[in-house]
Amino acid sequence: MRMQEGADLKPFNSMALSAPAEHLLEVANDRELREALALAQRNGWPLTLMGGGSNLILAGAVSGLVVRMVSRGRRVLSRDAEQVVIQAEAGESWHQLVCWSLDLGLSGLENLALIPGTVGAAPVQNIGAYGVELCDCFDSLQALDRETGELCWFDREQCSFAYRDSRFKRETGRYVILRVRLRLWRRARLRVGYAPLAAAWAATGLSEPDARVVAALVVRIRQSKLPDPQILPNAGSFFKNPVVSVGQARQLLERYPSMPQFTQADGTVKLAAAWLIDQAGWKGFRDGAAGVHSEQALVLVNHGGATGAQILELAARIRADVLARYGVELEQEPPVIGLP
Repeated sequence: MRMQEGADLKPFNSMALSAPAEHLLEVANDRELREALALAQRNGWPLTLMGGGSNLILAGAVSGLVVRMVSRGRRVLSRDAEQVVIQAEAGESWHQLVCWSLDLGLSGLENLALIPGTVGAAPVQNIGAYGVELCDCFDSLQALDRETGELCWFDREQCSFAYRDSRFKRETGRYVILRVRLRLWRRARLRVGYAPLAAAWAATGLSEPDARVVAALVVRIRQSKLPDPQILPNAGSFFKNPVVSVGQARQLLERYPSMPQFTQADGTVKLAAAWLIDQAGWKGFRDGAAGVHSEQALVLVNHGGATGAQILELAARIRADVLARYGVELEQEPPVIGLP
């Protein structure tokens, strides 16, 4: 491992925010990770873990040691007549894993195609798109417990998955995810109920399920709605879809009859954050280099040279406006790292 001092983290985050890391190490396996953790402990350095950097905001300089997980490897662990269990290392590209699973003729990940980031970060956020979440095909994962130094396996129940949430997000910093196992189907079991995907699938005229086709449709839809971070830097969806009570949802619907609402299993109602932001007039807004994407109000973008502070200031203005207009509190999705 080669230590870098004062390295700019701009190349390692999809929002292309410039911020120096006091110390930076890239680790490719369990041994190197343990060495990095021991180094940080010996020197009393705070530790920051990074994967693909696609779901975080760098507010400024990051003190201590930044560890980037760059471990690689994927393989088939077991198979039966219906299912196949695959395993991937934390540093693997999530989208490349999806493509690999499709090459194997497997189904389950097609709706999650083109989501940026790494495999190790996927369970933390319980990534989801077009009616499917990671937890739907999750088998287990192995993580290093930083408090005990032990390697631990977690099954689906132990991960406490929820909407864009998991125990690893709630217990930030305790566990380092090393590898993830997913349980996929040998025969396609398509989930195309999400309206844009359903329409795109119907337009194909196909009657037989085909996971590859669904993945291609998902990629096309995502590319039409979401900016490519390589062209227009962004961190994906910046706000979670808020969940409100039935009473509040009813009151809002009386005032705004066109407001999308989705009843949840527990009786609460999920609102569309993009609709709230769009209707408040923020879609396409720009203040210097910080802005809101012109096609998707959930995505904040860096037009070139924006700082983390500017992105966060814009986000705060949007949250305050939505709260004042609708009485709904938006929750930021990407965590903030570093000090301005």
